[in-house]
Amino acid sequence: MALKDSALAVQEDNAGNYAKAFPLYMNALEYFKTHLKYEKNPKIKEAITQKFTEYLRRAEEIRAVLDDGGPGPASNGDAAVATKPKTKPKDGEGGDGEDPEQAKLRAGLNSAIIREKPDVKWNDVAGLESAKQALQEAVILPVKFPQFFTGKRRPWRAFLLYGPPGTGKSYLAKAVATEADSTFFSISSSDLVSKWMGESEKLVSNLFQMARDSAPSIIFIDEIDSLCGQRGEGNESEASRRIKTELLVQMQGVGHNDQKVLVLAATNTPYALDQAIRRRFDKRIYIPLPDLKARQHMFKVHLGDTPHNLTEADFESLARRTDGFSGSDISVCVKDVLFEPVRKTQDAMFFIKTPDGMLVPCGPKQQGAVQITMQELAAKGLASKILPPPITRTDFDKVLARQRPTVSKSDLEIHERFTKEFGEEG
Repeated sequence: MALKDSALAVQEDNAGNYAKAFPLYMNALEYFKTHLKYEKNPKIKEAITQKFTEYLRRAEEIRAVLDDGGPGPASNGDAAVATKPKTKPKDGEGGDGEDPEQAKLRAGLNSAIIREKPDVKWNDVAGLESAKQALQEAVILPVKFPQFFTGKRRPWRAFLLYGPPGTGKSYLAKAVATEADSTFFSISSSDLVSKWMGESEKLVSNLFQMARDSAPSIIFIDEIDSLCGQRGEGNESEASRRIKTELLVQMQGVGHNDQKVLVLAATNTPYALDQAIRRRFDKRIYIPLPDLKARQHMFKVHLGDTPHNLTEADFESLARRTDGFSGSDISVCVKDVLFEPVRKTQDAMFFIKTPDGMLVPCGPKQQGAVQITMQELAAKGLASKILPPPITRTDFDKVLARQRPTVSKSDLEIHERFTKEFGEEG
């Protein structure tokens, strides 16, 4: 039935009878959709998906013409040559031949292009050596050393970074954006989901076309599970289904040269991904909780050049005490510790003057200590002279006594099981 309706739709379409072609296309799409739901053979499923997307696009184009008061059925067949009608450009628009509707979609996607480098270097990413190596192979080498990729050797085209929340998946993507000499598109579900029927898949199509036009380029999709959950779920919307179908088609790259377009995606819930989408990612890398050495490095990176008196042994001890902490947990911990000297300064009752004329909180028995509060010093116009003390090991002890890791053992088990079945260690 789907084949019969689609054949009739194409026939009416070629004859320019758009008002007749549109309902036939919609009927065919309904049959294709049902077939997709129950078809088990992946090759047949893929072929149906391609046809579904092709007819869906065409139906939307015809509907746009009919909505704009297009000619409708043409009796003399003159419209047969116009197999891809477009909306007429408004005055002053589309002078260069670009469809104004497409120009509007692209303008919306322009905000997704990262124009300023995030300034996160490879060395700032603690651990994850094999993940960094794989990304360098895919991102840096093809641009700097194109001669490496000859014959059958091709760079990786799609990476999925998965793991518990806060392990540095998005941070790794920022490092890629900094280090890669490529156009970087950072996409979230809100960039691609539209309330208008048929616009979401056009946004996906335009995104990939923009990436091809400005290659070499990287498309980073954060929280991809929000766009590409399992098909056939009860809460799946029609728009969500169409976005997934379009994404599958674009990632397949049929009829396009996508050698210089890399898709990088991140998710905390890899099991929630649609199987067909998951298969499109030729590299699926597990980003685990940081190991001891990585945690030690993270404490140093997050402290940066803030004055402190911690030794190397102190950093090692902190790393041992934070087993099970994610990178995000350590970041929150250090952020809290950074405020401890400020809290001490606010609560201080005694201050001492340093050789360079600054006022630092101190104990009552310290030589040269003056009994005065921060508020009193500020009232005397000395606010700019007050300096918090350096961070100490005790500050970390105080914060760690009240902080707990946010990733549960059951979360880790799920990710480790997924890695055994589908992924690889990062």
